[in-house]
Amino acid sequence: MSRGSIVSETPSLCRFRRVSKWYGAVIALNDVSFALRPGITGLVGPNGAGKSTLIKLLTGQLRPSLGEVRVQDVSAWSAAARSYIGYCPDADAFYEEMSGRAFVRFMARLRGYRRNDAHERSEAALQQVEMTDRADRKLGSYSKGMRQRIKLAQAIVHDPDVVVLDEPLNGVDPVGRAQLVRVFRQLADAGKAILISSHILDEMDTLADQVMFICRGRMLASGTLEEIREMLEDHPLKVRINAKSPRELAGQMLRLNAVRGVQLEPPQSLLLEVERPGEFFPELARLAAKEDYEIEKLEVVDASTEAVFDYLLRQAGQ
Repeated sequence: MSRGSIVSETPSLCRFRRVSKWYGAVIALNDVSFALRPGITGLVGPNGAGKSTLIKLLTGQLRPSLGEVRVQDVSAWSAAARSYIGYCPDADAFYEEMSGRAFVRFMARLRGYRRNDAHERSEAALQQVEMTDRADRKLGSYSKGMRQRIKLAQAIVHDPDVVVLDEPLNGVDPVGRAQLVRVFRQLADAGKAILISSHILDEMDTLADQVMFICRGRMLASGTLEEIREMLEDHPLKVRINAKSPRELAGQMLRLNAVRGVQLEPPQSLLLEVERPGEFFPELARLAAKEDYEIEKLEVVDASTEAVFDYLLRQAGQ
């Protein structure tokens, strides 16, 4: 597990070196370093963590106050970097009466391609995001998932090395999500570095090859999903159990090494403070089966992204 950087033997396509950004007295990003390499990287953090500032720095919309952002070894702030970066923003900015095909072609023209080249590139991008058969419909008629795929098409129309996606799965239905994830994986398999931001930690489980945790402008931790899970194994949880015999169960819970505290919540609930969840849950299942406890409901009440980040902040001594 590393804190503040992702290390790999693969050459980086983008690198932050001790980057800070502030607005007056407000520090939006504080001494952040990392490298993006081919594959899918998740940028996870609660709202207001600094994700948007990081993305704006990477895509050349902002200049760092300190440090350096480079894409393919050129400054992200320079015009030359634009050809290496594709950006899919969270918010829509469409001409609703325009067709999807016309929009992607228009964006290719804005990138400087001649008419014939813009046509070829837009058709290739539409095919890659599986929107060719619906490209002549007006943008205003598209579902959320279709709008996201059209935004993705304009982001990859110039075949960039780095693709930045800001909350691309937000509000997308399960079918649309599956289609988008398939395209993300195809892009990663083609050697592109894909950065996907999200405030939902669970989204990264089946999506990202590596994850970066950011909160309050700081990079708290980064690494593969296996490394992240290993780190969070020590994250203490609050677990609520509804049972027919809560007092008797509470006595048994206090005997488990992984349980740090038990609080009775009348009429039939227990609130447990648990460390080492990987040890606790199998022990609970074994005990419930052996003693025939009737557990009606079990829920983890502080497994939110914010709770995880609060834990990481405490671990970092911030």
